[in-house]
Amino acid sequence: QVQLVESGGGLVQAGGSLRLSCAASGVTFGTYPMTTVGWFRQAPGNEREFVGFITWTGGATLYADIVEGRFTISRDNAKNTAYLQMNSLKPEDTAVYYCATEPTAMTYVSTYDYWGQGTQVTVSS
Repeated sequence: QVQLVESGGGLVQAGGSLRLSCAASGVTFGTYPMTTVGWFRQAPGNEREFVGFITWTGGATLYADIVEGRFTISRDNAKNTAYLQMNSLKPEDTAVYYCATEPTAMTYVSTYDYWGQGTQVTVSS
């Protein structure tokens, strides 16, 4: 059974940092169709939005403009885990953060097949 589990969320002050993890079980990242690992977030009352992704084999990354230069996605093949390093956090980054996988390096929620349960990130001003 495929399972993605996010961790690392919490409460942080504006300007602080957090690192989220996305661990996979029942599947190996990089194995089709789980060749792209994406991060998304959803704030109350808002739609789920793309944050960034990493292609597992090549390590290519793409970020939403709103996080470019502040957030970094990385991967650890041995641990079968993806990471989202978030620096210079702002109150508007407050949301539930999700990781998900899909095979085509896209930014659309609809193309992602497997999702984690999410982890809450709260940034206080």
